[in-house]
Amino acid sequence: MFITKKHLCRRTFLRGAGVTIALPFLESMLPAQTPLRNTVASPKTRLGCIYVPHGATMYKWTPAAEGKGFQFSETLSPLEKYRDRVCVVSNLAHASATGADAGAEHARSAAIYLSGASPQKGGVKVGTTIDQMAAAQIGQDTPLPSIELAIEDVSLSCGAGYGCAYFNTISWRTPTVPLPMENSPQVVFEKLFGDGGTTEQRLARKREDRSILDSIRRQTAALQQSLPPSDRARVEGYLDDIREIERRIKTAEAQAGSQENVPDAPVGTPEAFEAHLRLMFDLLTLAYKSEITRVSTLMFAKDLSPSSYPQSGNRGGFHGASHHANVKANMDNFALINKYHVQMLAYFIDKLASTPDGDGTLLDHSMILYGSSMSNGNQHDHDPLPIVLVGGASGQLQGNRHIVAAAHTPMSNLLLSMLDKLGVHKDSLGDSTGKLEI
Repeated sequence: MFITKKHLCRRTFLRGAGVTIALPFLESMLPAQTPLRNTVASPKTRLGCIYVPHGATMYKWTPAAEGKGFQFSETLSPLEKYRDRVCVVSNLAHASATGADAGAEHARSAAIYLSGASPQKGGVKVGTTIDQMAAAQIGQDTPLPSIELAIEDVSLSCGAGYGCAYFNTISWRTPTVPLPMENSPQVVFEKLFGDGGTTEQRLARKREDRSILDSIRRQTAALQQSLPPSDRARVEGYLDDIREIERRIKTAEAQAGSQENVPDAPVGTPEAFEAHLRLMFDLLTLAYKSEITRVSTLMFAKDLSPSSYPQSGNRGGFHGASHHANVKANMDNFALINKYHVQMLAYFIDKLASTPDGDGTLLDHSMILYGSSMSNGNQHDHDPLPIVLVGGASGQLQGNRHIVAAAHTPMSNLLLSMLDKLGVHKDSLGDSTGKLEI
């Protein structure tokens, strides 16, 4: 890809009252006659780490054959259309999550997922997670080094002598600094694009049914006049996406009950899991697209979650369903939830694959980790784990593969290799014994 006109700064923003909108990648951001790959504007790899508690029905998750061209398992089948960007990794373990106090298996699971370290009982200490290691290196030239998202709030109980932080986040900036996960789409929207001014300005805009984009209308018009047709279309589509998400948040807020006094951070959280998660994925796609951030974490649910997913065909509670007593009929029923969650992941992958980014798509330039720190939820074991990587990592990750590691390979080995793909090189992490070839 070449551009012959004068180029636009990659960090160009549209600013208004309480609003800052970063632009997606545009051809106009390339210096004249310069290939994209040779510029600082070339797309950088985005990292996404998604956590699901309670393990999986592994005989429904694990593909039968190893290597390339494997047949997708029942649970992973929603990802098959993106076969060339899917890498399943089997036989990984988080052995450090196992302990004599079996009641604390859930507390340890979330904390160890991205750290590979065993959390300290009676305190708040585990290990720096790979998302924060990546953010410290590839996230320092973006408005947000990282973003931490969740679907559930922090109301669930803690237990077994382990602090609540171990349940409520998978992201640790340092071994003793857990990062809060945000579950309000409205708060995330404001973090990405601004809060739209003062409470009075936002209240007036709400009454008049206006968008935060109205405050940057003049700037947008001036910018569009200076852009070539292809870039104008891309900016218009990007702003349309922001406007649509804003509309959906307003709808969710209205459904939750009208509020005359608009708070500083209105919740606007959909009641339905699927609508909530899709809204979070759409926000994350915009954040990646505009490079507001390159690093994200997301918790589908927290350990011990009683949430139910009737759309999956299983009407039981999530945690309860994982305690299937190793009865095949119950395990098959739990697998319905596993597959439903992968279907939700596929929605995100669809968004990334359909979003242009430089000379490819966001999926080409992303590395998405999805999985759990448990295997058989009934037994609370941590080996072998259900783990899949999706994305091209800017040419660093090959898909269409089922990698079968040696039995009991530390998950930390994979985490180290993921960091390598991002240009973040570490010698060890948690209980690592080396690096995994991926």
